[in-house]
Amino acid sequence: MNVAFIGVGAMGAPMAACIARAHHELTLYDTVPEHAMRVAAEHGCRVAAGLDGLAASDFVVTMLPTGQIVRDLYLREGLAQKLRRGTIAIDMSSSDPMGTRELGAALAASGITLIDAPVSGGVPRAVLGTLTIMMGGDDPAAIDRARPVLRAMGDRLFDTGGLGSGHAMKALNNFVAGASFAACAEALLAGQRFGLDPTRMVEILNVSTGRNFHTDLVLRDHVVGGKFATGFQLGLLAKDVRIAADLAHDLRLDAPLVRLVSQRFEAARDALGYSRDHTEAIKAWDKNGEG
Repeated sequence: MNVAFIGVGAMGAPMAACIARAHHELTLYDTVPEHAMRVAAEHGCRVAAGLDGLAASDFVVTMLPTGQIVRDLYLREGLAQKLRRGTIAIDMSSSDPMGTRELGAALAASGITLIDAPVSGGVPRAVLGTLTIMMGGDDPAAIDRARPVLRAMGDRLFDTGGLGSGHAMKALNNFVAGASFAACAEALLAGQRFGLDPTRMVEILNVSTGRNFHTDLVLRDHVVGGKFATGFQLGLLAKDVRIAADLAHDLRLDAPLVRLVSQRFEAARDALGYSRDHTEAIKAWDKNGEG
């Protein structure tokens, strides 16, 4: 199958490499050409100099920072007009689910079917091709056609429902993850001020009811150990939690926790910078800490 991959960044590069290793015919495109050229040199795939070079694609995979960038790519920059009717667009970005539905309707007018298929698992699982992928779409046949491409990148594929449902699930997952990290950070800060040893706190949390992803895999090395290098940017997590908060608002759901968690991560992002590791949010929340 002829696959185009747009957005060859920290996550996109290993995901595209998995597609190449699965022997699909792969064309890469990135606004920073060096990113695409590096992957192409290693895996023997093509690099498109512009959007015209993607016209023959059967599938177009986007892995971009925001849903707005995806929409602009297709509608404002004209990618939708360059693709053939019958092309399947697979947005694996963390996008706004309401915006995904709007984009799907716009692409349908050009004969393009949109599937949302965001991922969870981070860079390590992207490298291994073992991502969790949440698939939403209104055309079951298109989803079935896309499965071989998606299976190259993930070993846990979940059908979540209609178009936008994958993006909704991703945002809600990241809200839960963000709320968990915020709780862990506040517990560590309170414990330290009381005189508890943070390493011992993590040890106890991991054999108690407070155990979670962050106590198990993040806190010891990246917070207590000071690495702050999980590879997931603070600005991206703030964006994802904001998507979840906006979704709750649009659904008229009284959800004060998601609003508060969103405010906390946005405040940390504004204090420290978009590109800082998300675990560094604890520095912004510690009034006596260094930014």
